Order: sequence, then structure tokens, then C-alpha cells
Amino acid sequence: MFSPAVKAPVAPSAPEQIAAAIENIGALHGLPFEDRMWLATHGREVCVDSGEVLFEEGATADHMVLILKGEIHVRRQHGGPVSLFIGRTGQMTGILPFSRMKSYGGQGFAVSPVWALLIARTDFPAMLETIPSMAQRVVSTLLDRVREVTRIEQQAEKLMALGKLAGNLAHELNNPASAAQRAAATMVEAVQANRKNRFRLINLCLDREQIHAIEAWEGKVLNRPLPMPETNQEPDAIDYLKREETIRAWLTQKGFAEVWEIAPELAEQGVTVADLDELSTIIGPEEIGITLQFFARYLRSSRAADTLVFSTARIFALIDAVKDYSNMDRAPILEVDVPAGLDATLLMFQSRMEHIVVERDYEKGLPRISAYSGELNQVWTALIENALDALGDEGTLRITCRMEADMLLVEIWDTGPGIPPELQERIFEPFFTTKAPGRGLGLGLDYAMRVVRKHRGHLSVKSEPGSTCFRVRLPLDQLQAY
Repeated sequence: MFSPAVKAPVAPSAPEQIAAAIENIGALHGLPFEDRMWLATHGREVCVDSGEVLFEEGATADHMVLILKGEIHVRRQHGGPVSLFIGRTGQMTGILPFSRMKSYGGQGFAVSPVWALLIARTDFPAMLETIPSMAQRVVSTLLDRVREVTRIEQQAEKLMALGKLAGNLAHELNNPASAAQRAAATMVEAVQANRKNRFRLINLCLDREQIHAIEAWEGKVLNRPLPMPETNQEPDAIDYLKREETIRAWLTQKGFAEVWEIAPELAEQGVTVADLDELSTIIGPEEIGITLQFFARYLRSSRAADTLVFSTARIFALIDAVKDYSNMDRAPILEVDVPAGLDATLLMFQSRMEHIVVERDYEKGLPRISAYSGELNQVWTALIENALDALGDEGTLRITCRMEADMLLVEIWDTGPGIPPELQERIFEPFFTTKAPGRGLGLGLDYAMRVVRKHRGHLSVKSEPGSTCFRVRLPLDQLQAY
């Protein structure tokens, strides 16, 4: 139903003028004048100013709309505005004969002044009887509209998937990037502090024997395995605090000023009071303070360097996983390692699986298959995301990959609530979704089914409360599929 604000113009146009404008409607081009006059006299002329709403999302669709002039946008409001359709001068839209459309899928509004002719649904039988060619014209328009809406919906689905991928990847990259940033700042601080300390070290004027002894002492400390908690002993954190407190007390007794800087680093390295007593037999109290301060800063900067190496390695691993997932700079048909593709896809969802138990069961020595790797990864994405949506915050996700006769079988299990039997037949239908508005467009499983069929494979589901399994079977010889 059109908005009550959409009214006829104050000065209606002459039927002949409307009939002349109908000639510019692409689908009606070449329609005889008497047929156009029938439409002009039986239709309702409307004029809408820019910005006005023509109909609301969900309103009953009861008019065919001939856009004589102007531009109309239809957008979905739930989950953020998503443009579904743009109608411009010369288009026939709205409810059409033979269409299954019941209501408007989005809000329609004028982006420029609109002059249109509305043909009521109740006039369709008479229109088709009076103008027989309208049937063929309407069917052609319907086919074009289905293709366009499907394309827009698929683009929206891909953008939504891309947004989720970007969010998950940003979350995964944030942790190692933050750790690397903190480590770099710690390293810079330690290096700058030791730069100021170098002259104090030079002024110690240690002899060769003392230098060798200190090097041996540091080597022994550095090569010693770090303290680990043993069975039935106190937690390592408590051991560390006790060790730090005894080192702090020893340094305080010797009159050192920078105890707060030295004690934590030595305790983390496993230094004991016995080690400090050993060092005191090599050099005097003043030399010990300067030497331990330099050594503590060295320990801190070394740990920061290790953190940098580990964090950047993690970042590069994520980048490699994204490349494997998206198959950047590669040919479309590849020799695909399916378990590797499953692992790369799981990595993209790592931020959502904090409380999810993930079980992998991959048969050893599985052969590679020739396939469109990027498209297969989209299949794994759709199935794993559905499983995670079903699990919510906790549960078990189990992925198996094995040979079954001459087919490669992938199973994705979840312990969610299951899919009701009456819906299991429909979940692969395009635009069918059980998710809340804005959470999905209902194209994920449809796309997955089409990709699996493209590879001459099979996709099926078996579900009951507490156990849902999607099975993907792929032939080994994929080259026959193309």
C-alpha cells in the first residue's frame, strides 16, 4: 500500500499526455496508442516531491508502478540501510501480474521529484484481457527484476561476510600487534637507559679476571632453565613473588637504590640469593649494583625482542592464512589441500571461538583435489558460521575430513539446539533464513550448495537436538566438473 501522503496532482495531466509518456517506458515501448490510453485512463496519476516516502517496508504491494519521470530508491531498514532497488524514469516496477510479491521488501522513497502512474492489482485481469501483449512484457520484466535483485542480495551477503571477516581478522591482529608495540616500547626504554649507564660501567675499571668471571656468572644464569612449577607444589606465581622478595631484601641490605628495577627481572630469570652471594665474591658492592642494573635491562630488552619476534611471526601467520583463505594471486583452479583450507577458515573465526571446543579429525595422507579453492573456502565459511551461530557462546565444534569410497568427505558437527525437521528441507532455499532481521540474507547455504554442485559433489544435513552435521562429499577427479 502506498503512503497516504502520495496523492494525485492538484492539476491532473491529460490522458493523452500520460499516454505519450508511457511510450518512454522501456518494457512498454511500441505499445499501440489505444492500449496506452487504456492504461492512462485506468491508472492513478501521482506526483511525489524529493525525499517523500512512497511505501514502507512490509506494506502490502497492490500497485504496478510506471515511473514516467524521476527516481525511486528502495532500501532495507533492518540491520542498517541496504539498497535493494533503484527505479528510474522509464521503468515498470511494483507488483506485476504473475508475480509472487506480497509486500514491499524495503522502504521506497523519492530521490528526485517523481511523476508516476499506478495500476491497481484489481485491474490486472482486465488489463491482460484488453492488452494481450502485456503478458509477455510483464514476464520479461519479472525475469530481469529477479536477476537484478538476486545480484544485489548476493553482493550484500558477500559484503556482510567481508565485514565479519574483517572484524575477526582485526581482533586476531590486535593482540600480537599490541604485544609488539609494548615490547618495542620496553626495548627502547631499556636501550636508552643502558646508554646512560655505559660510562658508569667503564668507570668500574674491572680487570680481565673479573670480566671473565662475570661473563661466566651471566652465562650460567642465562642458560639455566626457567623455574617451572612441580607437581603438588605451590603455583609458580607464588614462587616468583617469594623469589623476588628475597632478592629485594638482599639488594636493600646492600644499599642499592634501584631495587624496584632489578629485583623483578632477576626473579623472572630464576636468580637466587645464592647466585647473588656468588657474584659478591667476584666484585664489590658498588660494582654489583651497576652490573646487576645493566644485566636486568639486558634481560628486559631480550624478552621484549623475543616478544617482538613471536608477535610478528603471529601476524605473518595470520597474513598467510588470509592468503590461503582468499587464494590471492593464484589461478582459480588449484590442487587444493582441503584440511588446510578448513584450518585457514577456522582461523578467520578464532575471535568467536573463545569458549568453543574445537575438535579436528583429519585422516592422514588425504589427496589433494583440483577445485576452485576460494569458492570451497566460502563453503566452509558458510557451514562453520552457521555452526557457531547455533552454538552461541559455548559448545563443541567438530570437523572431520576423510575418504569415503572415491569421495572426499567433510563433516561439520555442532552441539547446538538443532534444526527443526520441518525446516531442514528449506534451509538451502535462496533467501530463506531463520536468523533475526539484519543477521543474514539467507544466501549462505544456497551459495554453498551451488558451489558443491559445481564441483559435482553433494551437500546434505542431518540434525537433531544437540547434534547437527553438514556433510560435503567431493569427487577426487574435479577436472571433469569444469
